[in-house]
Amino acid sequence: MDDPDASSGAPSEDEAGPGDPAPARRGSPQRRLMVLAIVVVLAVLGATSIAVGARYVQGYQASRGFTVDPAPEPVVPPIEAPAVPWDDSPLDGSRAAAALDELAEDPALGSLAGHVSDPYTRTVLWARDPATPRTPASATKILTAAAALLALPADQRISTRVLAGSSPGEIILASEGDVTLASSPVGTATYYEGAARLDDLVAQLEAAGAEPSSIVVDTSSFTGPAMARGWEDASIVEGYITPMEPVMLDGGRIIAAEPESPRHAEPALAAGQQLAERLGLPSEAVSVADADDPAAVGRVLAEVGSAPLLTRLRQLVHESDNVLAEAVGREIAIAEGEPPSFRGVARAIRTVLARNGFITEGLDLEDASGLSTSNRITVALLDSVLSAAVGTVGPASGEARETDSAAALRTVRLRPLLDLLPVASGSGTLAERFSGAAGSDGAGWIRAKTGTLDGVSALVGYAATTNGRIVTFAFISTGSNAFEARPVLDAAAARLRDIVGTESTATPDDGGN
Repeated sequence: MDDPDASSGAPSEDEAGPGDPAPARRGSPQRRLMVLAIVVVLAVLGATSIAVGARYVQGYQASRGFTVDPAPEPVVPPIEAPAVPWDDSPLDGSRAAAALDELAEDPALGSLAGHVSDPYTRTVLWARDPATPRTPASATKILTAAAALLALPADQRISTRVLAGSSPGEIILASEGDVTLASSPVGTATYYEGAARLDDLVAQLEAAGAEPSSIVVDTSSFTGPAMARGWEDASIVEGYITPMEPVMLDGGRIIAAEPESPRHAEPALAAGQQLAERLGLPSEAVSVADADDPAAVGRVLAEVGSAPLLTRLRQLVHESDNVLAEAVGREIAIAEGEPPSFRGVARAIRTVLARNGFITEGLDLEDASGLSTSNRITVALLDSVLSAAVGTVGPASGEARETDSAAALRTVRLRPLLDLLPVASGSGTLAERFSGAAGSDGAGWIRAKTGTLDGVSALVGYAATTNGRIVTFAFISTGSNAFEARPVLDAAAARLRDIVGTESTATPDDGGN
């Protein structure tokens, strides 16, 4: 969920950071041959992504009793040959640009930065202050999800184990960082889709004939401070975050099924106490091991695994789950050989993005969720990630261009990101958005990630134009009130529907695609 107000800081880590990594080189000629096998897949996915979103919204609105007229099916450009799967004629964004220029002066937006691109021709259709790093709020999760898709297997699962301790009757509860482990009993719904259950661990312990008398919770899988710079302790009670420990239940929620439930101040201890209760042990039988002295060294007595990464990313982005974003960030850090800490996560995300050709100048992260007010990202970088997810293959703007296998393979990895975003007026953090008169034209035709902090409102995503093309966008409003800024941002995104395919004066996009 997005945090409306976070301002004070926590101690920073003292790990030294390496310099910026160099972008990856282009693929070899042999690797480029792989592109021919994926071009058709890219074409089909790109042509249908918005249509799927529109059909979803129609069903959702009908189930909720909405009276909004269903959006018509978009016109999908024909695929004439695998080498040119898109209608890559130039777009005329002048009408939309004029509307955006006017909306950008609305006092409700405070100071607006924006970037709109045509991913097919790799051109910028509109930009305002594109290269100034700004506080992105939960739009940060776009980079976290993108780095995860680029660096991790889509089916990666995270384990939670119970091990035999060093003394008779002692068991150790340890996890690699699965914050989705569910406290709900078997037969009831879990908050996180596909989550493993604490009761499954209990059942395995009973089947193994274990007779525990004490529980040690091992938190050594994560390092560094548990709270990031720019987080407030008040955000724990407000339900936006919990101290980042690798062992927890239901994302640290006190009320397991409540999205905005207050969180535990000591989530690992709380998880151990719930395990103790189910094993008939008193809460005093639970202790938390020093993270610098790993306790999990004994024989495995019970083990469960999280849902696959892609399932977890869907909830991370769709519901803007801060705790889940921080946990996935640590998976990225481990994969990149960085410590599983806030500082390590920031370096890992930056490294993955730079290695995949994105321009990371000005990128400064204190966390992976966007809860920190100290994060800084440019709208050009945010837009370039979405533009890469849509993908470009074959000739552009009528000029022959050698197909770039690295870019095509990057698109294959990033393409699921398009389907993770909430649908305007239909789902997730956009369920109640795009309902006003100015933004209703975008309902069902736009998918985007929101971002909200005190004085910050962001919207990053993509829109289907009236002639069936897809354009990507990133808007960050600062010095504004979220409730006033949101409808204007919705209206700005809705105006992108007016972009048409004709002669364009758009300029080449050097924002990282």
